[in-house]
Amino acid sequence: MLFFPLDQRLQLRADQWSGGVARISTRQGLRGKSFEGAAEAVTDAVGCAISRESVRKITQGWGAAVEEERMETARRVFTPTAVEPAMPERMKPIEQQASISSDGGMVHIRDEGWKEVKLTVISAVRSKRASEITAATDSRRYAPYEPQMMLEDHSYQVGLWDADTAGQHQYLESLRRAVPDCPRVSAVADGARWIERVTEENFPDVMQIIDWFHVTEKMWFIGQHFFPDKAPRTQWVNARLNELWHGDVHKTLAALDQLPDTSDDLITSAVGYFARQQHRLVYPRFRIAGCPIGSGCVESGINTVVHHRMKTQGRGWVRQNAQCMLAALSEYHSGRFLQAWRSIQ
Repeated sequence: MLFFPLDQRLQLRADQWSGGVARISTRQGLRGKSFEGAAEAVTDAVGCAISRESVRKITQGWGAAVEEERMETARRVFTPTAVEPAMPERMKPIEQQASISSDGGMVHIRDEGWKEVKLTVISAVRSKRASEITAATDSRRYAPYEPQMMLEDHSYQVGLWDADTAGQHQYLESLRRAVPDCPRVSAVADGARWIERVTEENFPDVMQIIDWFHVTEKMWFIGQHFFPDKAPRTQWVNARLNELWHGDVHKTLAALDQLPDTSDDLITSAVGYFARQQHRLVYPRFRIAGCPIGSGCVESGINTVVHHRMKTQGRGWVRQNAQCMLAALSEYHSGRFLQAWRSIQ
């Protein structure tokens, strides 16, 4: 690509846009729900017209550079022949306590249908201040000696990956945040086998916890099947949740054992879920240790990082473009957009 002298004096890129306009276009292309809306916002901001297609090319072009960079980082770190792998640069390192959560979301891929994307969020953890503590709405309250925890300063990695590749990027993000050096680390998830496996491989000593909200959903699902009437259903479900909250997992398993047989495979799986996960349901121990027991940050991450921008009407995303967008969205929502923009062009 040839540059004319005036382009060089004006510091225009090869696509004839200035670096400032390109940066604003990319930010808006990631922030908004569509490239059309982003183009309107850029036009209003900089005072010159820019088309939807130009914003799309600029945004996805930068996303392609981010994706190439993170693939190269993974190659350097995980190449078995590397004598001394190049570690990723530390960004916003967590010093005291960290939480790791992973989950999946769905994106429509052109000619393929809805496909799962896998997301990891790493958060700093601290005790809630008195003003941040809200009153419990049921009988399951924290004891005075059980600290309530706040998750903040989140960073993300998300992509159209298989479980092993998602595990690599989970580990790389943990290196950026200095998680291996944290005195206290825990992981909260919904019990998906791929999440349990890759987290165990990456962090064999980390305490893995089943998200409390997910547990309550499972129990209400079981209760609705076996107890059609509201009063006995509510009584049975609350009894089971109280047992789990207070650490009486064996009582919960015994009660589930007494339920009649069912031909519903989803119910059978939900009942068996509690026996399979019992070692990750010891909630009093988790609370006393000051570990978060909810994965709301990853649930909101799926909605904020992925669904807000990637769920669109029409034929869906070309796979390569979707992966580029997910790479760029990871940096944008991790609060590293400007730093990444300066280093990745």
